Amino acid sequence: MTTRGFLSLGIAGSLGPAAGARVAVAAEQAGFHTLWVNDTADGDSLAVLAAAAAVTERIGLATGVIAVDRRSAGDIAAAVASHDLPRARLTLGVGSGQLRHGALKAVRETVDTLRAEAALRVVVGALGPKMRALAVEHGDGVLLNWLTPETAAGQAREAHALAPDTSVILYARTSVDAAARGRRDAEAARYAGFPNYAANFERLGIDVLDTVLPRRDEDVAAGAETFAAAVDELVLRAITPTDDVDAYLRFVDTAAEALDLRG
Repeated sequence: MTTRGFLSLGIAGSLGPAAGARVAVAAEQAGFHTLWVNDTADGDSLAVLAAAAAVTERIGLATGVIAVDRRSAGDIAAAVASHDLPRARLTLGVGSGQLRHGALKAVRETVDTLRAEAALRVVVGALGPKMRALAVEHGDGVLLNWLTPETAAGQAREAHALAPDTSVILYARTSVDAAARGRRDAEAARYAGFPNYAANFERLGIDVLDTVLPRRDEDVAAGAETFAAAVDELVLRAITPTDDVDAYLRFVDTAAEALDLRG
């Protein structure tokens, strides 16, 4: 029998704290393992997680990811403390952002500082093999993105060979409403146009539309099972027809029913 990894939910930080709190409650009730919040220029992931923490009890809280070219380790630790985020439920995802030079050094120093001085659990958003190795050797895990299940499984094996207890997490852009497929595919095309991602897709022989859910003729449940079996945790990064909170709440309900999260 294939073992399925944890199933989690990902949302955009731009949704804001009030809406994020409503989604967090629904996600906890639905049985999702963790709420991952993207940190963007127009969306503070830690503020959203603070609002979510205030209205939930069990669901994990995570950032995916905070770019170290925008926020230093000291700033991140201070924000965690100021929001009084529950350490036992918190995972900080960090990444290199737009750094062109010195990315490995900057990420390594941020991870080491947050883990050693602030006693925080930290995972690293990683694309290439050097950053993935850094993630498992210095951090608590690696956050993968835009991969097929087959490729993710291979990278998970490499990570576990370096550190058996490390966490391998995979983001997959997911639409459970046919009306959101166009937005999902447009985002996929946008990433495929970024030079670093384009080079990675070519190097791995990946078609970007094989990294999203549902894939081609698969339904969401079958696709999610395949993706979740490849890693320790699968994050369904919700792509909804509109960006209002009701659309995200419908996503939570539809996904929970399709994946039988409530048992």
